[in-house]
Amino acid sequence: MKIRRVFLIVLDSFGVGELPDADLYGDAGSNTLAACAKQPGFSVPTLQRLGLFNIEGVTCGKAAASPAGAFGKCAEASAGKDTTTGHWEICGLISKSPMPTYPDGFPPEVLSEFSRRTGRGVLCNRPYSGTKVIADYGKQHMQTGDLIVYTSADSVFQIAAHEDVVPVETLYAYCRMAREILQGEHAVGRVIARPFSGNWPFVRTPRRHDFSLVPPQDTLLDVLLAAGLDVIPVGKIYDIFAGKGLMQPYPTTSNADGMARTLTFAKTDFHGLCFTNLVDFDMVYGHRNDAPGYAAALMAFDRWLGDFLPTLRDDDLLMITADHGCDPLTPSTDHSREYIPLLVAGKQVGSVNLGIRETYADIGKTIADLFGVPNHLAGTSFLQTLEESAS
Repeated sequence: MKIRRVFLIVLDSFGVGELPDADLYGDAGSNTLAACAKQPGFSVPTLQRLGLFNIEGVTCGKAAASPAGAFGKCAEASAGKDTTTGHWEICGLISKSPMPTYPDGFPPEVLSEFSRRTGRGVLCNRPYSGTKVIADYGKQHMQTGDLIVYTSADSVFQIAAHEDVVPVETLYAYCRMAREILQGEHAVGRVIARPFSGNWPFVRTPRRHDFSLVPPQDTLLDVLLAAGLDVIPVGKIYDIFAGKGLMQPYPTTSNADGMARTLTFAKTDFHGLCFTNLVDFDMVYGHRNDAPGYAAALMAFDRWLGDFLPTLRDDDLLMITADHGCDPLTPSTDHSREYIPLLVAGKQVGSVNLGIRETYADIGKTIADLFGVPNHLAGTSFLQTLEESAS
């Protein structure tokens, strides 16, 4: 199998059913795909054709008689269910210890140092919905200039500020200060800038920025870049890996923007990996328990995918997956511990069941092998299965 370009698209939070240990995370019964399939008019014919409903354990939707690609699902070997952990594992880095979370808010030693460096007070300091927190604390922030600091069930330190009170670049500087503070035992996965604007009701602007931990060891991205291949990050990929192993960032403002940028790169002659994250599934729909919106976003992606597949060249390969779940029909608004889908398409890929993979890292391991790059990444490659499918 001779592949020149790989497109790896992460549908952020698109899980396909609870993992065996989901109850340990409070996620028993979670199934993001099933929640979307329950919505009136739900139809994803392109994903169906690629084998989405042929995946073992998926009981919603109609299985394709002869899928147009390889299909399966991956279990998470890492401890956790957050974005950073999921993406790192996809790229061959398994996290044995979960990143710290703060269900009771951040401790005084963290906030006092943060206030000392920024010269500003802190509001909230507890788990909160991102849209509700600015509704509840926005006016007080406008009056005092204090920063809205909050978290979630994930390993995140989020700072919300009105753009008229704290210019975006200043907010980013505050996030860098927080990133320097949050190391060691308090090394959260991400510090996130959450700028907002307007008068009450306030609205979040698209200038969010994530300041992630640097991966503690090389991932697929480093391996490819060191081999002289292109590694193109679309969406928040650059932030998730703190730029390690990546070319220049290509941030996006929405799923539509991410899909458009991916199509643009498909029209160029790069050699390597185009790694795209479509965050709206998680940020806009999953965390807000908006099942109809999530389903509509999947259908929009499916329509785009139907147009994108014919643009693939003979030596292209497409992988579609996720990084965790975020079931919009459960009471929780947080991520859910789920299997992620694995769909592989391309003119050199036949119809084959990839089964249930033991780790997300099988994806990165396979991509490295596709390019013939020596590596010591975690995971088991399924390249041979793909090659046999085409014979």
